[in-house]
Amino acid sequence: MLRTVAADVTDVDGSLVSLVESMFTTMYEAAGIGLAAPQVGVQRRFFVYDHGAGTGVVLNPRIVESDGEWAFDEGCLSVPGLSWEIIRPKQIHLVGVDLDGNEVSIEADELEARLFQHELDHLEGILLIDHLDDGQKKDAKRALRELALKPSQSTFPKADGVDGLRLR
Repeated sequence: MLRTVAADVTDVDGSLVSLVESMFTTMYEAAGIGLAAPQVGVQRRFFVYDHGAGTGVVLNPRIVESDGEWAFDEGCLSVPGLSWEIIRPKQIHLVGVDLDGNEVSIEADELEARLFQHELDHLEGILLIDHLDDGQKKDAKRALRELALKPSQSTFPKADGVDGLRLR
C-alpha cells in the first residue's frame, strides 16, 4: 500500500477532519514531526505536520520550486533506530490547500523542507530506502530483516504499520 500513488483529496467532510485529528495524535505519540495519509492506510494526498511555524495540514500538496542541496541523516518511524544520510533540495516552495479550502504556500528551508519532501514521497509511493544507492539498499534491507526478526522491537507504537518522519 505504501508503494501506491495517493489520489487527490476532492471533498473535505467530517470524516476527513476526524482522520486528521487522529493522525496528529498518532504522530505525537510516535514523536514524529510529519505523517502522510497513506501511512495510516488512506490513499489520499494529504499530510499533517508540526514543525517550524507550527502545525498544519496540507491537501493535494506539490513542490513548485526547489533549490540547493542538503545532506542530512533521515529516518522513518517505521524503521526505528535506522537512518541514512539523504541528499535533498535545501529549499522548497510547497503549495496546496488547507482543510478550509484556503491556499497554502510555504517557503521552507533545511529541516522543514526535508519534512515536506519526505511526506510528499509517501504520497507518491516512494520510500526512504528508494533514495539509497545499491550498496546502501543492500545494507538497509539486511538491517530491516534483522529488525523484523527481533520480537521485542516494535516498528511503531500504533497498529497498521503507521510511520512518519523522524529525523536524527
